[in-house]
Amino acid sequence: MFNNTFVLTTLALLAFAANSVFCRLALGDNQIDAGSFTVIRLFSGCIFLAIFLAVKHFFIDLKKVAKQGVINKKSTGSWINAIWLFIYALTFSYAYIQLDTATGALVLFATVQVTMLVTRLFKGHLLSRGELLGLILAVAGFIYLLAPQMSSPSLIAFILMCMSGISWAFYTLAGKKSTDPSADTIFNFFRTLPFLFIFALINIETTQLTIEGVLYAVLSGVFASALGYLLWYQALTSLRHNVAAVVQLLVPVLAAIAGFVFLGESVSLVFVISSMMILSGILLVIKNPSLKASVAVK
Repeated sequence: MFNNTFVLTTLALLAFAANSVFCRLALGDNQIDAGSFTVIRLFSGCIFLAIFLAVKHFFIDLKKVAKQGVINKKSTGSWINAIWLFIYALTFSYAYIQLDTATGALVLFATVQVTMLVTRLFKGHLLSRGELLGLILAVAGFIYLLAPQMSSPSLIAFILMCMSGISWAFYTLAGKKSTDPSADTIFNFFRTLPFLFIFALINIETTQLTIEGVLYAVLSGVFASALGYLLWYQALTSLRHNVAAVVQLLVPVLAAIAGFVFLGESVSLVFVISSMMILSGILLVIKNPSLKASVAVK
């Protein structure tokens, strides 16, 4: 079980980092516009998941029905989660027009962790001293990372990536309540189709496509998104909450390495220092349990 979980977790984290690389490869060289990248990414993910669902139904679910004689009610996702997924993917793409691979991944996953912490506060949980120190350190790291760029257009990209992280955090929190995360993921992808169609019509005048750009978008949608999310949700069944939170912090490191190897991006001293501050702060939050909730939380 440990080996299976380790393999699933490793593949999922590599997929998350690959998303940043595919996006930068496509957008950094203007191989495709950000809107089209998002549409093709999610649409190709839908096609892959439709095939996956059909195979699962005919080769797995029907065998269970034949043996047990019972048809379990299937999860079908929700519209609000589909909206979070769409916003996450859209802002992710536009942010990566100006952010490098490592910085984008750092901002994304740090924002996810901070957002999840803040939602706990609103639910009545009190912070321990360690959590409070960690939150302050993480915010300070964000400020340090952003300070040199306050007057540049990349501030907009930074904000967009924060929006992407917030959306992914709410999507993740909703997934914790799911009784069948894989099925919910599949149908959440399907529910993005109306949004993709409407946005594709709006974006048609600014569409810019090349074979390479479309290929990167498909790779991002099929392998780094759809397959990656399925692997991650499967790994979560065997990972403790704290462990699952900690291992996600490896993604910015993996993205930085991939950006250096595949894109020739350099790693600045500002990035190294800010990433150490942010990741250390988040680790403090994770390793220090909250105080008892001030109000009963249902």
